[in-house]
Amino acid sequence: MKELVNKLRKYEIRIRKAINSQMQGDFHSIFKGSGLEFDDVRAYQYGDDVRTIDWNVSAKGHGTFVKTFKEEKEQTIFFILDVSGSQEIGSKGAQKMDIGKEICGVLSLAAAKESSQVGLICFSDQKEKYIKPTKGVKQAYEIIRSLEQLKPTSLGTNLNKAILYTLNIIKRRSVIIFISDFIDEDYFHNLKGLARKHDLVMIRITDKRETHLPRLGIVPVYDKESRRTLYINSSFGDFRKKVTGFAQENFERLENFSKKNQINFVSIDTMEDYVPKLLRLFKIRNKTVKSV
Repeated sequence: MKELVNKLRKYEIRIRKAINSQMQGDFHSIFKGSGLEFDDVRAYQYGDDVRTIDWNVSAKGHGTFVKTFKEEKEQTIFFILDVSGSQEIGSKGAQKMDIGKEICGVLSLAAAKESSQVGLICFSDQKEKYIKPTKGVKQAYEIIRSLEQLKPTSLGTNLNKAILYTLNIIKRRSVIIFISDFIDEDYFHNLKGLARKHDLVMIRITDKRETHLPRLGIVPVYDKESRRTLYINSSFGDFRKKVTGFAQENFERLENFSKKNQINFVSIDTMEDYVPKLLRLFKIRNKTVKSV
C-alpha cells in the first residue's frame, strides 16, 4: 500500500508540474465543470436575455424579473471503474485493472487537493463498491486503500447496469471519469444519456495480448469472465484478422461516439506510460473550460 501511494504521488507531482508549466492552468480548471447553478432573481434590464426571465416570479405582478446564475465552485468527481474479469488481462502488476486503479488513485489525489468532492463506483455486472463523495485528501487515500483491497464478487460485465446505477445515484451534475475496456453490447443509448446529464470522460484500457496473438498453432485461451478454457488456432490468418479487426472497430466506434456527443475520450494500453496521454486529455479539457 505504501509503495503504491508513493508511486501515485510521483505521478501526481509529474502531472501537476506539467500542467503549471505547459498549460498555464491548474487541476481546478480541468476538473471543474462549466455548469451554472441558480443564484437569485433581479429586475429585468434592457439587453437581458429573454430566456432568463423567471415567468413565475414575474406573474405575481411586481414587474419582470430574470434569473441570475453563479458558476459552480464546488465540483463533484465520480470515478466509475470496471472491475470485471476481463480487466485481469495483462502482465503481473500491470493488468488492465491495475492500470485502472492507478489512474483512479492519482486523479483522486489531484482532485482532492483542488477541494473537489470525490466518489467511487466499482462495477462488474453488479455494484462491487460504492464510496460516497466527500472532500479532502483523506478521502483520496480511502479510495486508494479500498481499490487496493477490493476483491470483486462477480466476473461478468454489464455496462448498462453500471450506467443506469450511476444515473440513479448521482443527481447533481458531476464530472464522471469512466474507466473500462468498453467491451460489451447495447449500452450506447444509456451512455449517451450519461453524457447529457454529466461531464463525461471516458478512459479505455487495453492490452496487446487481446489483439497481438503469437503464431503458436493451436493454443489454450482462458476466458477470464466465463472461467472456461477455449482452444484456438493462433496461426490461422482469418482468426487473427477478426480479432484485430474487432479491436479496431471497437476503438473507432468509441472515438466517433465520443466526438459526436462531446465526450473527452482517451485509449491507454497497459504497457505504455499513461501520464503523457492524461496530460493531453487535460490540455483539451483545460482549453474547453476556458472557452466556455
